[in-house]
Amino acid sequence: MEAISEARRHIDNAKDFLSNNAKKQDGMYQDKKYVKIAGHTAYTGILLALNELLGEKNKKTPKSVEWYQMELSKVDKSLLSKFVTAYEILHINMGYQGSRSAKIASVGLEEAEKIIKWVETRLVKTQH
Repeated sequence: MEAISEARRHIDNAKDFLSNNAKKQDGMYQDKKYVKIAGHTAYTGILLALNELLGEKNKKTPKSVEWYQMELSKVDKSLLSKFVTAYEILHINMGYQGSRSAKIASVGLEEAEKIIKWVETRLVKTQH
């Protein structure tokens, strides 16, 4: 479960970047640089957990978002929906565009935590 711990550490780091560096004011982050870092960090955390679940942790080639979507559609449609939301918010809106909305960031981080928790539960079941 090292991958789950590492995934959670990424989420915690993303939250720290937002709370300690992005300078929240009136529901908006003031520093896009740290919003982008937080978005990329949280999204990477999701991928760490998913790679553990999907058995891709030893592959050197990064997988496309379409690959993850295809694999997750075979596993759980609800998880796929959470992934798509997290991808759009964390990777695209925050990571690339630097969306400064604290509310949007909060939703993205919540989805990331739900995905990691789901993966952890699934991995525990398969180990017993």
